[in-house]
Amino acid sequence: MAQKSKQELSAVTKPPVSRRQILAAAGAMICLPVIPRMAFASTVLAVRTWPAPDYTRITLELASELKAEHFTLENPNRMVVDIEGLQMSNALEQLVSSVQPDDPYIASLRVGQNRPEVVRLVIDLKQAIAPQVFTLKPVGDYQYRLVLDLYPIVAQDPLMAFLKQQPDLAGDDPLASLLEEITRNAPANTPAPALAAPAQPAAPKVAERTRRRRTLTVAIDAGHGGEDPGAVGRGGTREKDVVLAIAKRLKEKVDATPGMRGYLTRDGDYFVPLRVRVEKARRVKADLFVSVHADAFVRPTAGGSSAYILSQRGASSNSARWLAQRENAADLIGGVNLGAESSDVAKLLLDLSTTAQIKDSKVVAQNLLTELRSVYRLHKPQVEQAGFAVLRAPDIPSVLVETAFISNPKEERLLRSRQYQDKFATALHRGVVQFFKNNPHLADAS
Repeated sequence: MAQKSKQELSAVTKPPVSRRQILAAAGAMICLPVIPRMAFASTVLAVRTWPAPDYTRITLELASELKAEHFTLENPNRMVVDIEGLQMSNALEQLVSSVQPDDPYIASLRVGQNRPEVVRLVIDLKQAIAPQVFTLKPVGDYQYRLVLDLYPIVAQDPLMAFLKQQPDLAGDDPLASLLEEITRNAPANTPAPALAAPAQPAAPKVAERTRRRRTLTVAIDAGHGGEDPGAVGRGGTREKDVVLAIAKRLKEKVDATPGMRGYLTRDGDYFVPLRVRVEKARRVKADLFVSVHADAFVRPTAGGSSAYILSQRGASSNSARWLAQRENAADLIGGVNLGAESSDVAKLLLDLSTTAQIKDSKVVAQNLLTELRSVYRLHKPQVEQAGFAVLRAPDIPSVLVETAFISNPKEERLLRSRQYQDKFATALHRGVVQFFKNNPHLADAS
């Protein structure tokens, strides 16, 4: 067990018990049913930590639902969590060593028996946080879960984080203009962002027919992540791992294309709610949203690639409806704090989904299918539609691609292969390039 602070992990100390008290208690218990003291204590099935740029999650998977109370302390910053109905166990000891050195929010963690049936966690923090603590009912392969989400006091802005990764912003690019505006409006004593575009002398006005071009942003969404593994193949391959590998390769190809840049909604193994994925894409002013997945079905012979877009009028097929229901369940499996979700935001995104967005999405999806056919085979030759929550960006053409079936043993091996991960990424990249080539007006500077 990690060394504990006497004040923070103090256990209740009882006074000595006399022989007379022991005999009296024994006599009284003769008339009572024998109930083991540990009968009401829950069991810790697993512990997990998920560090991410936006927040760090700690998950305790339990045999039964438990009550937890928490509070934060300053100087130094700490978070204390008391969990009722628990005894110390080897699983809780493992939580101490699960903290990663590069975790942006947790410096270290201590755990101990604070008092009978109450375990105390003390989390030493690298910065002040705004925690969210909630429980999740059993779902999928998970039992009850106690979730501790450690968010920074000031949430990270996806746009600013994205701008810091763009050292070569063009002067006529909307993102560059926004960065210049932020710098210009900053207080005098605030240092200018290191990546601000240097001031350029005003160019002489010359009459010309060519229009200025801007850099196009492609939001690349690797499905699932963190607590949500996605579909799992017979060989143990997890969807969240292979689609992240494909997404990263796709981003590399997009970044290497003149006039284009890629943005990953997640760049590591952590969970991002479906709504947040959409919000991130909109915040970085994405021109296209591509969500990468690996399909699964009860029959191991099902296979091939497919592409899906949003539908406002119901699914185009029973299989599309089933797939949308499965993908939309990611929030339940990954674990969303429903008390912190805004139903107004979700309703707004639903109401704003436009016919124009769906029309453009279908064109993109067809381009992607054409290119996917060149590297593998298609599950269905036509674009399918259903109510996918992750495609509800009202102003961004959005497509969900199922690269192959991870439930098919042959295709599971392909998805694990670096060669085929690159082939799928290449096909998606070609489809994206073709879409923008056929729609050059999207790159016109406003």
